[in-house]
Amino acid sequence: MAEQRRDADGDEERAWDELVATARRTVADGLVVGTSGNVSVRVGDTVLVTPSGVPYDRLTPDGITGVDLSGRQVLGSLVPTSELPMHLAVYRTTDARAVVHTHAVHATAVSTLVAELPAIHYMTGALGGPVRVAPYAPYGTPELAAHVLSALQDRSGCLLRNHGTLTYGDTLDRAYDRTAQLEWMCRVWLTASSVPGLSPSLLSEAELAEAGERLRGYGQR
Repeated sequence: MAEQRRDADGDEERAWDELVATARRTVADGLVVGTSGNVSVRVGDTVLVTPSGVPYDRLTPDGITGVDLSGRQVLGSLVPTSELPMHLAVYRTTDARAVVHTHAVHATAVSTLVAELPAIHYMTGALGGPVRVAPYAPYGTPELAAHVLSALQDRSGCLLRNHGTLTYGDTLDRAYDRTAQLEWMCRVWLTASSVPGLSPSLLSEAELAEAGERLRGYGQR
């Protein structure tokens, strides 16, 4: 059993509650089925992650699961998600504070068709540009983590070929919103591309750059 470290200020407890709520939201919004997908959040040098094979509606405060940046378990007794190498790779190489991985239907379908999601909508700018597809590798492997890091260069989200999506952000809400937007854009592109005899119009690099700048100032401050 892992060491149960003292959480004097309650940050880890609050982060775990938010993580569980986000994980359950991926199911409610149809982004995952069963125990597929996973969510993590970083609190200091500890990464809280969903445990492997546990339905999200069964997660409780006692189920808190955490590792350090090397992958050593420091919180809880449940085995962390099998995709832990991918999550840790993102935290070690970006400024991510939260990561969401799903098996969303439309995004997974797109991952089997193209090497990059075409710029079908200005929300592409919120992810840093056209979303790349990371080459296939078995789940939970260092090879998959390396492919994901390459696809994430200058991006905050990517597709995983024949697998799903991964997005990150400075909060769980932002990481989740990017996942939802990515799935929606994939659905839009698939829908537009399915019209016989027509091809969807795409945004230019200049149009995406302008959208990205505008989106940085979007919302309440």
